[in-house]
Amino acid sequence: MNAPEHLVLRGIRAAIVDLDGTMIHTAPDFLVAVNRMRSDLGLGPLDIETITHFVGKGTENLMRRVLAVDYAPDEVEIHFPQALASYHGHYLAINGDHSTLYPGVREGLDALRAKGLRLACVTNKPIAFAVPLLEKTGLRGYFELVYGGDSLPKKKPDPLPLLTVCKDFGLRPEEVVAIGDSSNDAQAARAAGCRVLNVPYGYNHGESIHEVDSDGIVPTLLDAATLISA
Repeated sequence: MNAPEHLVLRGIRAAIVDLDGTMIHTAPDFLVAVNRMRSDLGLGPLDIETITHFVGKGTENLMRRVLAVDYAPDEVEIHFPQALASYHGHYLAINGDHSTLYPGVREGLDALRAKGLRLACVTNKPIAFAVPLLEKTGLRGYFELVYGGDSLPKKKPDPLPLLTVCKDFGLRPEEVVAIGDSSNDAQAARAAGCRVLNVPYGYNHGESIHEVDSDGIVPTLLDAATLISA
């Protein structure tokens, strides 16, 4: 649902912000790395729309979805280790080279910080990819905590990463808002007991964000900041 004009999230003391599709348009990086991996395996390239639909549930899921375009399930598992290793190498080589910040991201983070909110970035992207990307785009300094998809035993949509941030910050879940582009973020937040706002421009596995159960859809991170009252 769109955020009602009168919506104000009160008592919020921290924000957990997603990375891919929320702060940074990383699909062009995925396109390059995935298609270089596919070339290594003797497969043809995929278009960016197809790859974007596979984004959001971590690198392992991305690789399996990409391989499933050409292979049966048992064949996917045979080729998976080689594909994952190839992709990791190609992605690390170009991480951030083709990515761009979405409008309002830096202004939104500035506004959240100006309100005294503590900030964490929680992503399903491997931590070895996430931190360099945040550094390359100049966003790393905004966040006290960064958790990747392999930082903890479970990743979003499991609530564990969000609950871990709440514990690290010494805050109750109801004092924390999650901001993301997909059902992963909303489901994790609901399960953790956090509030949640979604942006409409990200990936969400190719599905409409308007079907997601959240407290509201905000055009940008800056719009999200205006709805939050500490």
